[in-house]
Amino acid sequence: MLTRWRNHVWGPLDKAIAAVVCLALLVGLGLLVVTLLPDECGEGLEEVGGECVGVTATDSLKGDPEIQSLITAIAEENASVKKAWETPEKGSPRIPYARIALMMPFTSDDTSTMTAEEMRRALAGAYTAQLEANAATGPHYQLLLANDGKDLDKWRPAVDRLIGMTDDESPLVGVLGMPSSTPETLKAVEALGEHRIPSVGPILTGTTMKDSYLFKTSPSNALLVDALVKYLAKEPGDRGFLVADNRQKDAYSLDLRDQFEDRFSDTYGLDKNRAYYLGITGEDAGIPRRFSSVAQKVCVTGSDTVFFAGRDRDLPYLIRHLVKEPACDNSKPLRILKVGIGLDTEHSKPELTQQMRDANITLVNAASVDPAWWEDKTHKERPEGLAHFLEQFEEVEKKHELGERPLDDGYSIMYRDSFTVLSEAFDQAYNEINAIDPDADTDTGTGTDTGTAPPVMPTTDDIYQTIINMGILDTEDGASCVSCVLGASGTFGFDDARETEQWPVCKPVPVMEYPPPPQPKGKADGKGGAKAPKLLRTYEHVFQGGCP
Repeated sequence: MLTRWRNHVWGPLDKAIAAVVCLALLVGLGLLVVTLLPDECGEGLEEVGGECVGVTATDSLKGDPEIQSLITAIAEENASVKKAWETPEKGSPRIPYARIALMMPFTSDDTSTMTAEEMRRALAGAYTAQLEANAATGPHYQLLLANDGKDLDKWRPAVDRLIGMTDDESPLVGVLGMPSSTPETLKAVEALGEHRIPSVGPILTGTTMKDSYLFKTSPSNALLVDALVKYLAKEPGDRGFLVADNRQKDAYSLDLRDQFEDRFSDTYGLDKNRAYYLGITGEDAGIPRRFSSVAQKVCVTGSDTVFFAGRDRDLPYLIRHLVKEPACDNSKPLRILKVGIGLDTEHSKPELTQQMRDANITLVNAASVDPAWWEDKTHKERPEGLAHFLEQFEEVEKKHELGERPLDDGYSIMYRDSFTVLSEAFDQAYNEINAIDPDADTDTGTGTDTGTAPPVMPTTDDIYQTIINMGILDTEDGASCVSCVLGASGTFGFDDARETEQWPVCKPVPVMEYPPPPQPKGKADGKGGAKAPKLLRTYEHVFQGGCP
């Protein structure tokens, strides 16, 4: 049959049929390709490298399933804010509004910058801050969703759209997010700064993250390591070992390695005792999380103090290798010193916690927040601004699945505080500008619309000038907070001093031990750590009377 078909003489009808078949195959292939590509990107978004990136105030952005309910809720709040200005209900005042952009990934995979859980908690924190601000008197706020791609490398469309919003009737206030200390993050921040748009990084800690228009609400790696220096001064170790992520594009891990080397190499012999691994985040060539030989070297050297210069999501794999490493003497304590935003929920899972207890391993973590602050209402270091946040966050948690212990890793709190920096700066500038002439014929949103002129809206220049004046004052009676931030993570301020480089001033830096050491009988078990020294406050040495 095949031989006969090969010898068949093709006539006009045969050729026509073949052409139809080929056309049908091409159409089918085209339909298959279309179905494999992302759905058409929605309002304010465009397709770049298979991702829908850009800026939107609606739910046209389709993120991971874990965050979709929060995206929808934010879009609904945005629509309500817009309606309250453009078409308020009869008898209601027109309420002016401004816009704050949240720039971060909204999708994830195994190597992406943020996990789905981290995205969910970050969104929950920013959304909580939006609800807090909109429940107060004064201007309201839309929370714009600015997707810069899962690896933070597709930021240009988002930045270009944001630049065009600064002169709108409801202007852009600033941008928060940028969740990782990477070269791409710095490029995006610098592009915004060229147009004098303030950025606030909730969880940026790498000391290379510097730009005139970039503010950070978490302490830098250098400040976090300062807290570990203070801890080890009270609880020193005998022999150290450095474990470092060797990905060359991860500015965070490389910077943290430098900080550990500068502060501990001489005392703990880190020049001699060290090992490297490749972290899971990013696209570097090589197999990630190869910790077998690393764990063996830690134990063979008899080290009791490990300095971990890597990402939190890699640490459980190191711990598991240390637990099963035959060369380890589990009767002797082993401490792993690290920095972070809070207590990563992967680290506190029951199985890993029990493994650490059985192997005598303790994490010592210098961080931005301490779970003991909300677990114990009488905690002596409980931030003044925490209670108001918790009240609103609990309402958000009732309506959205946020996972177990959603506050512990600190993402929700730090994203909330970063939004609050921008909204409070706008509020201050708005009130001052529109109060210059109390008799001015403007509609400030405090009464019904009677045809008066709209209020004067602050520019991004006004916001920047306001933020750098959110400082801590050194008075005769000690440091004083006049217009600083009463954050859920602590009371802190900003200035433009060369020393501070727009890191938070007077920000608390708790040091936590996990699993927590046994507490004296009659005291509740907590994560604050019985051995932790007096809480370090960033740049406290500047003030004669200490931080407020």
